[in-house]
Amino acid sequence: MTIRDVMNLSLDEELARDEKVFIIGEEVAEFDGAYKLTRGLWKKYGDKRLIDTPITEAGFCGLAVGAAIGGLKPICEFMTYNFSMQAIDRIINAAAKNCYMTAGRYPVPIVFRGPNGNAKGLAAQHSQCFASWYMSIPGLKVMSPTTCEDYRGSLKAAVRDPDPVLILESEVLYSMEFPVSDQAMDKDFVIPIGKAKIEKSGKHITLITHGQATLYTIQATEILAGQGIDAEVINLRSLRPLDWDMIFKSISKTHRLMTVELGWPRCGVGSEIVATIMENPVFFELDAPAIRCTGVDVPMPYSETIEYECTPKDHHIAEFAKKVCGLKI
Repeated sequence: MTIRDVMNLSLDEELARDEKVFIIGEEVAEFDGAYKLTRGLWKKYGDKRLIDTPITEAGFCGLAVGAAIGGLKPICEFMTYNFSMQAIDRIINAAAKNCYMTAGRYPVPIVFRGPNGNAKGLAAQHSQCFASWYMSIPGLKVMSPTTCEDYRGSLKAAVRDPDPVLILESEVLYSMEFPVSDQAMDKDFVIPIGKAKIEKSGKHITLITHGQATLYTIQATEILAGQGIDAEVINLRSLRPLDWDMIFKSISKTHRLMTVELGWPRCGVGSEIVATIMENPVFFELDAPAIRCTGVDVPMPYSETIEYECTPKDHHIAEFAKKVCGLKI
């Protein structure tokens, strides 16, 4: 299945399962969604369950937060997370903090979802990765899926969670096909928020990644294998909370660490992971300094040719990993 199809199916199932669930955002209803993830759902469920809005992120996001406080379960779609900046006060000061500030009386069961980071030729204002922005906020849970099973399990877990959950998707991945197990096709299949997945076992170096970058990282392991380096790949899936148990166990096995992400290097996901490793006893398991493989520290160029070199691809990741491993294993 493609991620577009698995998301469409999963949204359909959650709308059918719970009448409190509704979807709100730009073009989600009559036009089947900007990326066709909600195809056919408006005709099936009607105007009260799928609500088209004007280009007013602050407005419809605030409306959705209010609906969640009132007991409904909104799925709030951003056409791109770059537009979530228009609603960032609602996400952080309302959704993230409300349960805490009301001493648990008014939780906010809301899902924010949409494409995050760069796609192809979207230029600087539409290519930012917001992973590190949102994972730094107490009160939010943040998911960054890669495969069809990741997307399906993350969405269902998010809809059923009592807290605000952000799902950082990838426009590039929507049309990609992935295998889907019979277990994942169960209507109640969820991925526990905070649980990572080992995509590939290895013994020489741990590569920690998330989202679209996971695919490039797996491709890099094939290059590394040809040079005698057996890399382990951890697909984080959840950025807040992080699966520290899995991360620590993997480092204790491989004794080398590299993080991979498509976002900027300053204050990134990898920065948080490396800093936390430094502050814990697992640091003494490392046989080499941990490093980060990230996007280039510039606004994203419009040119697709230059854009391609601004985020890590398989050959970039392999070259970085070889430096960590050195000439000998």
